[in-house]
Amino acid sequence: MGGPLCGLQLFAFPETGSWCQSRPWAGAGASAMALRKELLKSIWYAFTALDVEKSGKVSKSQLKVLSHNLYTVLHIPHDPVALEEHFRDDDDGPVSSQGYMPYLNKYILDKVEEGAFVKEHFDELCWTLTAKKNYRADSNGNSLLSNQDAFRLWCLFNFLSEDKYPLIMVPDEVEYLLKKLLGSMSLEIGLGELEELLAQEAQAVQTSGGLSVWQFLELFNSGRCLRGVGRDSLSMAIQEVYQELIQDVLKQGYLWKRGHLRRNWAERWFQLQPSCLCYFGSEECKEKRGTIPLDAHCCVEVLQDREGKRCMFCVKTASRTYEMSASDTRQRQEWTAAIQTAIRLQAEGKTSLHKDLKQKRREQREQRERRRAAKEEELLRLQQLQEEKERKLQELELLQEAQRQAERLLQEEEERRRSQHRELQQALEGQLREAEQARASMQAEMELKKEEAARQRQRIAELEEMQERLQEALQLEVKARRDEEAVRLAQTRLLEEEEEKLKQLMHLKEEQERYIERAQQEKEEMQQEMALQSRSLQQAQQQLEEVRLNRQRADEDVEAAQRKLRQASTNVKHWNVQMNRLMRPIEPGDKRPTTSSSFTGFQPPPLARRDSSLKRLTRWGSQGNRTLSANSSEQKSLNGGDETPTLASTSQEDKLDPAPEN
Repeated sequence: MGGPLCGLQLFAFPETGSWCQSRPWAGAGASAMALRKELLKSIWYAFTALDVEKSGKVSKSQLKVLSHNLYTVLHIPHDPVALEEHFRDDDDGPVSSQGYMPYLNKYILDKVEEGAFVKEHFDELCWTLTAKKNYRADSNGNSLLSNQDAFRLWCLFNFLSEDKYPLIMVPDEVEYLLKKLLGSMSLEIGLGELEELLAQEAQAVQTSGGLSVWQFLELFNSGRCLRGVGRDSLSMAIQEVYQELIQDVLKQGYLWKRGHLRRNWAERWFQLQPSCLCYFGSEECKEKRGTIPLDAHCCVEVLQDREGKRCMFCVKTASRTYEMSASDTRQRQEWTAAIQTAIRLQAEGKTSLHKDLKQKRREQREQRERRRAAKEEELLRLQQLQEEKERKLQELELLQEAQRQAERLLQEEEERRRSQHRELQQALEGQLREAEQARASMQAEMELKKEEAARQRQRIAELEEMQERLQEALQLEVKARRDEEAVRLAQTRLLEEEEEKLKQLMHLKEEQERYIERAQQEKEEMQQEMALQSRSLQQAQQQLEEVRLNRQRADEDVEAAQRKLRQASTNVKHWNVQMNRLMRPIEPGDKRPTTSSSFTGFQPPPLARRDSSLKRLTRWGSQGNRTLSANSSEQKSLNGGDETPTLASTSQEDKLDPAPEN
């Protein structure tokens, strides 16, 4: 608080003093003018605190120190040469406010830039100068106001005070500030209590038209307006009102905010100002997490509940959209209304809501003052008319009849006014009834909206369930397609295997035909040789009986071979049918043909054994003197071979048997 003026000698503050209002600055905008007025209020306290003799004058050395400190806190480049030149004269006496104002305007206020300095540090400098001489807290520590709270109330007083010197706060602004403070503590002040408080300060109010800052601080320290409120509660209320009015905090509190990158929800402490919406990690406001800039192009919208969050709304800026969630519907309504107010202020080019409200209250007071002055003039005029009426009383007696007639006219006029009043009252009652009907219809419409919202939520849930089922069906279809592709690949492989087996079968068939042709040729050669050996065979007549017995057994074997041949022919036909079936394309859903069972009875002819059987048969025909046992073993060897050679040997035996059956 007292850092910038360390070691500066302070003087008593005068109860009354002169402070010349500065002339309007040419070319200064409305915001610059408002800033200069606020700075002049605080500088006025610092100047009057340095007034030793309460004469409106301050020594040059103290003004130099004050100017140097103002340079420091306002972040203005120091100009010691101009300071020395301005105060260089032969008169070593003090300088009045009229003498200091030109230097203050030219070298300090004209160089001030809004936003280039911290307003709170500037106010702390001026408060340090004036508080040590004028603010008297309870030395026993029973004061309700701490030094920080007194400083904030002093800033609030300067903000709400009139732009006249000495600075005062009118009763309307006192009432406004008291209601703000008590409202922050959930308390209310009645009109009777406020009149009682102001009645205790009636002399000061009647003399200057309002309260000074020291009377205002004494009112709080005495506890007369707080009704037993604790010091901590009062301090929190003062801080909240200070943030709202001085720091332009329109609203603050906890909200849930959705992240931009991670898309998660986090609880943040938000502070809304006319130009931006800042959010912090906690309500101590030490760790600033981000800022949402607000301008005339921004908007705020209410969102439907989703993702487990309720009471949602969003702030749309030119760059992105910020989603937030309040604790309840009332909080969401308050936040959206406050953000819309900030956007409206930006659209209207205003930087502070409460400055605008203060100006409106001031204009209302001026209008009331003008009406009061007009009413006083009217009363004065009525008094003059009454005097004139008394002077002309005798003349009016002559005009009594006319006066009675005028009274009748007045009565008729009064009756007419009464009838108009009744009609107006009836019209108002009708409008009230219409408003009640409109409210009832609006409530019914709200109920319908709620039911519609419930149906929409149910429909959304059904659509989500349907989406899950469709995803499951899609997965099953994909799996079925994969299985079908695998079956097709397996069928393709089976078809290739069957084609390969068919090729092998055709190859075996060709080999079998070649062997049959070779066996036929050998058979013809054997017939020629057997014709030449017929004589030798006649000598074996005696052995024919035994051969016949063997032949009978061989016939049985031939029948068995013929049965096998017929089974092989059937299998070949079945294989041809299967080949014809396999020649058409295999389509999805066709069963795989079973080919393994079609050749159960088919066996390829053993070529080596057939060749050896034919050779042995040739040797047997040329050697007729062999024993019956050898013929029997050769006949068994022929029966164990292929069906076609067996039939050939059987027919050869028929030719070799010339003996009749009788």
